[in-house]
Amino acid sequence: MDPQPAIPKPEMPHVDSTLKQEDLQTHRIKPLYRGSQIIWYIVGLMEVFLLIRFFLKLLGANPTAGFTQFIYGVTGVFAMPFYSVFKSAQVEGAVFEGSTILAMIVYALFGWLIVKALVMSKPVTTAEANKKLPEQEKM
Repeated sequence: MDPQPAIPKPEMPHVDSTLKQEDLQTHRIKPLYRGSQIIWYIVGLMEVFLLIRFFLKLLGANPTAGFTQFIYGVTGVFAMPFYSVFKSAQVEGAVFEGSTILAMIVYALFGWLIVKALVMSKPVTTAEANKKLPEQEKM
């Protein structure tokens, strides 16, 4: 048996360029995250106050009580644009305010749209764009 001659390995080609690393600027992402947290906190707070208002009206709470006056005062500004949309149904002091429910829906929708707009302003790497663009074209 003759030993087989060693096959020389081909040399690797020499490349004179360097890879460019794409990095997202984290100093732009952190404020974006914090901004969306703040928006959701404000919207959540408004939703809670409007929900309390809705139940106080629904259960016929005493309008002269301090807590009730406080809630009606705080939420009146936010509920006012919706007062004339629906008629309030009243039965023995209990009031069903459909306008307050509408206000809650509209403010939640506005909060979602604002956060969505903030997220769309986030810088995107080329790899992320190449991945997500074909998915968007399917819609």
